Amino acid sequence: MSKIIGSLLAMSLLCAVTFAQLATRKALTLNAAKQIAAAAEAEALKNQWNVVIAVADDGGNLLYLQRMDGTQVGSVQVAIDKARSAVLFRRPTKVFEDAVLGGRNGVMKLEGAMPVEGGLPLVIDGAIVGSIGVSGVTSQQDGIIAKAGAEAAARMK
Repeated sequence: MSKIIGSLLAMSLLCAVTFAQLATRKALTLNAAKQIAAAAEAEALKNQWNVVIAVADDGGNLLYLQRMDGTQVGSVQVAIDKARSAVLFRRPTKVFEDAVLGGRNGVMKLEGAMPVEGGLPLVIDGAIVGSIGVSGVTSQQDGIIAKAGAEAAARMK
């Protein structure tokens, strides 16, 4: 009898493993990242703003970067940091900027938090699939450009 019960338990465990499912999720491709950056670049060009545009995957890893002609080299790392911060904390970097401006200086100690507007999560079908970071003009202008890229991502399926 105990052998039968043991066999049934082993079979039920095997069935549980067999029916376990992995999560399915959307992921950014290089082509999608380029389209997102192109939408951001179009907004920058419309306003005659030279910027760096960084697109990161859902782990905060750089997927695509472009520096428009005439943009200062220092903006490369800033754009990457904005993109990384937006995806790691799952919120716009403006949230951190506003907190610091409101006197919450402790935000400055959060590892990876970039307290400057211009970083946005990229949301497709309600899920964060990556982020965009823009640097090169004022933080508010960077935010406008990043928004154009985020809106392009939201229209993707």
